[in-house]
Amino acid sequence: MDRLPTTEAAVVALRALATEYNREIEVTHDIGADQTSRRTAAGVGVTTDPDGSLPHEAFVDFGGVPRVSVRLYPDDDALITVEDVECPDIRRDDVPDFLRAVFDGLAHVTAARSFLHAHHLVVPLPGDRTHKEFIPMITLTPWLSRHVR
Repeated sequence: MDRLPTTEAAVVALRALATEYNREIEVTHDIGADQTSRRTAAGVGVTTDPDGSLPHEAFVDFGGVPRVSVRLYPDDDALITVEDVECPDIRRDDVPDFLRAVFDGLAHVTAARSFLHAHHLVVPLPGDRTHKEFIPMITLTPWLSRHVR
């Protein structure tokens, strides 16, 4: 995957994924330190970071099932939500591969044998890496339930 040096480059990549997987996409942009979620301490009327740059954050919502949204932060990471399961701290460069795994059906849910109600969303990433996120039993949606292994 190509490096995604900016939030805008990531949004372009996600628009291409939406086209590839025939999914609707809605994008909202927040630009400026006074608008981005992680810069709330910037102060009233302050729009730039100390280095003079304008931080850019975007929220991307994909239509269809599974329900997927992505919040791209200016700090090279993202929060991906799949069927109400939040997967924080995903590297921005990994976002397209993460979504491909979800849309291609490679992501799955595991149930721990020792604790009946412990489930995890497991998303394979390139380089023999995986992202694993805890899912409380109460939040298993029909899509998540269909992907239990």
